[in-house]
Amino acid sequence: MTTKEYLRQAQLIDEEINGKLKQVAELRDMATSVTSMMSDMPRSASRNVHKMEDTIAKLVDLEMEVDADIDRLVDLKKEIAEMVDRLPSQDQRVLLMKRYLQNEPWENIAVEMGYSLRSIFRLHGEALQSAEKIKVGSKWQ
Repeated sequence: MTTKEYLRQAQLIDEEINGKLKQVAELRDMATSVTSMMSDMPRSASRNVHKMEDTIAKLVDLEMEVDADIDRLVDLKKEIAEMVDRLPSQDQRVLLMKRYLQNEPWENIAVEMGYSLRSIFRLHGEALQSAEKIKVGSKWQ
């Protein structure tokens, strides 16, 4: 795994969590919405009388997955922060923290750090090279 792939893991887990949280919200809406239909048509005898319970069970399972993903994300971010803290340049540390731990877009990072976008990309390449040197022979491989 390259250094960039290692750092990007936190962003990907964060995106997964956000997707699951949207699913949780949808399931919660389904579980709490009650619609009654008035009809003089006979009801099907084979309808699922446990629909609410099934939805709630799915909701609980998904919330447990989100909790596990959050725990994994917190541990990974701590690991990444430990590695980034060992970089020799403060600019490199700030850049990698903003990009990979705070998920900031390149343009925002450039403005906040007072660099051109081109300079940010150059600094990013240098930071990855520095991080690779730290990664070799450590627990981050």
